[in-house]
Amino acid sequence: MSTAQLKELVEFMAKSLVDSPDDVQVNEVVGENATIVELKVAKADLGKVIGKQGRTARSMRTILSAASTKLNKRSVLEILE
Repeated sequence: MSTAQLKELVEFMAKSLVDSPDDVQVNEVVGENATIVELKVAKADLGKVIGKQGRTARSMRTILSAASTKLNKRSVLEILE
């Protein structure tokens, strides 16, 4: 698994959750210590991606963290409005 696959993983999870999968945008910002995966969805779908009390977002972050640990890297998911 590569960092490109981490981006694809986040994109796949987001597109599976939202009503407008065409509006899902995922960007990767590589820093010194960590890779920041930025997720942007349609305003109407923001609630679906975050979930009740942030549970869905937390689950997505956990999956991303587990996948990036396998690569010996550190990844952070940021959900942009």
